[in-house]
Amino acid sequence: MELQTMTALELSKKIRQRQVKVADGVKEVFDQIEKKEGKVHAYLDLYKKDALARAKEVEKGIMDGTYTGPLAGVPIAVKDNICIKGKKTTCASKILENFVPQYNAEVIDRLEKAGMIVIGKTNMDEFAMGSTTETSAYGVTRNPWDLEHVPGGSSGGSCAAVAAGEAFMALGSDTGGSIRQPSSFCGVTGIKPTYGTVSRYGLVAYASSLDQIGPVGKDVADCAALLEVIAGHDPKDSTSLDRKDLDFSKSIEEKKLLGMKFGVPKEFLAKGLDPEVKDAFMETLKVLTSQGAIVEFFSVETMEYMIPAYYIIASAEASSNLERFDGVKYGYRAAEYEGLHDMYKKTRTEGFGEEVKRRIMLGSFVLSSGYYDAYYLKALRTKALIKQEFDRAFDKYDVILAPAAPYTAPKIGESLKDPLAMYLGDIYTVAVNLCGLPGITVPCGQDKAGMPIGIQMIGNCFGEHKILRAAAAYEAE
Repeated sequence: MELQTMTALELSKKIRQRQVKVADGVKEVFDQIEKKEGKVHAYLDLYKKDALARAKEVEKGIMDGTYTGPLAGVPIAVKDNICIKGKKTTCASKILENFVPQYNAEVIDRLEKAGMIVIGKTNMDEFAMGSTTETSAYGVTRNPWDLEHVPGGSSGGSCAAVAAGEAFMALGSDTGGSIRQPSSFCGVTGIKPTYGTVSRYGLVAYASSLDQIGPVGKDVADCAALLEVIAGHDPKDSTSLDRKDLDFSKSIEEKKLLGMKFGVPKEFLAKGLDPEVKDAFMETLKVLTSQGAIVEFFSVETMEYMIPAYYIIASAEASSNLERFDGVKYGYRAAEYEGLHDMYKKTRTEGFGEEVKRRIMLGSFVLSSGYYDAYYLKALRTKALIKQEFDRAFDKYDVILAPAAPYTAPKIGESLKDPLAMYLGDIYTVAVNLCGLPGITVPCGQDKAGMPIGIQMIGNCFGEHKILRAAAAYEAE
């Protein structure tokens, strides 16, 4: 079996059985990067020299029993909003073009303890604001399935890298669908965990109450194994949960759906859904039913409020979180200015891209006196109502099914013409973040043009085991 066709778990098994060297896996990834990166542009920074040196360390650690985990020796890509000590972390923004953190994100320490090898930082929408990876200050990432199309976003670089064979697996972050939607567009698997399951320490904040780091992999088993590595309580993150049920790989051993109840929101299949995506979705329902699952339709009355509530809350938190980027302590500073206030204005005007400025302005507006009650507080109340509606659904169903996106990957340039249409493209994913729920996207077909289609499985809080079991059973079928 060629290395590039292996899953991460298969590669690590071969390494631990001494059939493959750790350096072989690293070299295979960099060979693929050399062949494809010029066209795909999944990465912003690569660490070839460091990765090969780390491969020797890991090889020794596997031999002496230091690294025994199921992902030891696996090369991994990391989204460029996750801090790595001594390596640039730009969030794909000009304002952080030379920012070098002095510490590791908690997830990076956990990758290293597991014997994994970070090979580089992946491209993303600037500060994770976007759905196409076109708002990056450092160029567009292209979809490996068709280079004229976007890979989705904001974790488009991570998903494109896995899809192109330029990484065995990757870390992304998900604020409103930023792992699940590009996973669908790129034909890979991605998980957004329950809020608080993975530490956000060292993740550059977009919207603190919504952000979660999660895995991207070739299949469900890889994602479950990586989630086990990065999940767990972290005292450095005040929102981190102390969970005991972190043995995610066990939940996929039983690839049976007999008796599981799936709910499908009727409103998710109404207008705006591409017919080919709908056909693939309905075909998935047939497959689940044939495996003994019970599939029922139900109504979600709050659907029309999900996008407005999400963008008000996310933009408000973004405007607050991005206040720190002012040219004073770190990052970009305008070359010419007169006085402190002029320096602030010019630095932020020159340093931020159009989409980030748009969201900062929207967030500042909804938090301003006179509008705070009318918009921000109302959005928070709406968020509570959406959560209540999902709570009622999970009283009846084990898993909720939804498309990952209303369409397959659009062509480059199409989405940025109409930002509002781009926001509406997140219609099936934002509720998961508003409610703190776990969700997984798995491939479920292709459209006539050969572009991938993904299906989203949503669980109740702490319900990763159920969605992983369901996803693994569907994948096996």
